[in-house]
Amino acid sequence: MTSSARTPLSDQDRRILALEGRTFRYVGAKERMIREEFGMSPTAYFVRLNALLDEPAALEEAPALVHRLRGRRTSAQSEGPAGSGRVA
Repeated sequence: MTSSARTPLSDQDRRILALEGRTFRYVGAKERMIREEFGMSPTAYFVRLNALLDEPAALEEAPALVHRLRGRRTSAQSEGPAGSGRVA
């Protein structure tokens, strides 16, 4: 697939990647930011994030972040039912 055939990232997708690059000091701070910034539940956010990690445009936008989050996702999946399945 050529890069011209790829769907570019939306502004919201770029903001999701930016949020994933941040560090939060307090428990619940990330979930609160998700609700305030995106107007969605943390569950809906993580569903979108997981789909985003498989998009070539996301890999081009933030390669180190996407590789790190893919690694976390793979680790969580290999843990089985005890793993949360969330990437962050």
